[in-house]
Amino acid sequence: MQKVRDIMSEDIQVCTPLDNVYEAAVKMRDWDVGSIPVVEGDKLIGMITDRDLVIRGIAEKHPGSNKVTNVMSDHLSTIGPDATAEEAAGLMAEHQIRRLPVVENGRMLGMVSLGDLSLNHLSDQRAGTALSDISEHGSHLH
Repeated sequence: MQKVRDIMSEDIQVCTPLDNVYEAAVKMRDWDVGSIPVVEGDKLIGMITDRDLVIRGIAEKHPGSNKVTNVMSDHLSTIGPDATAEEAAGLMAEHQIRRLPVVENGRMLGMVSLGDLSLNHLSDQRAGTALSDISEHGSHLH
C-alpha cells in the first residue's frame, strides 16, 4: 500500500507572510499553479489560491499590496506522510480539493496532488471515484 511520502512532491513553491497578494499572483503565473502554501520558517500557516485572490482580494477591493495572510485560507486540511494514498484521495474528495499539504508536527514536508494520485494508479475503487468526483466538480474547488 503506497504511503503519501512516496508520491508527494517535495519541490514546492511557497509564500511567506511577508509576501503580498500581487507577489502571490505572479508566483502562481510563473509556476503555473493555482495554490501556494504560506509558510513561516518551515511551519505551514495557510494556503493562498487563485480563488482566494479573486474572492478575498479583487472582489473585496483589496490592493495588490495587501498581505497574503489577509486573503489566505487558514482552515486547512492536511495529511501526514505515513497516511495511505487512498486516505489522501478520500480526504481530497471529502473537502473537494486538488492539492493536500503533507505536514508532520506542524512542519510542511510536501504536497500531494490529484495528479500524484492518478499517476500512481490507486487500486482502491473509492479513491478512483473520489478523483473522478473532484475533477467533475472543478468549478467549486480551490
